[in-house]
Amino acid sequence: MITGAQMRAARALIGIDQRKLAELCGLSLPTIQRMEASDGVVRGNVDSLMKLVTALESAGIELISDNTPSSGGGRGVRLRVTLG
Repeated sequence: MITGAQMRAARALIGIDQRKLAELCGLSLPTIQRMEASDGVVRGNVDSLMKLVTALESAGIELISDNTPSSGGGRGVRLRVTLG
């Protein structure tokens, strides 16, 4: 679903720290820290993961999974351009 590296990259793209991300998704700072420290795919409560993904998407982040067509291949994140 999302990796720790994707979380860090997403935060960097939107210019927020771990504390702000925790506020945006309604999770605790230690939960965000634990998720970001994960090697590979983040494991956790499904509700917490959905809150995280929803908050990132609301901030304009698009998560790219392993099988999503992209020029470089592999996982990643991209900032959606909003017109408007």
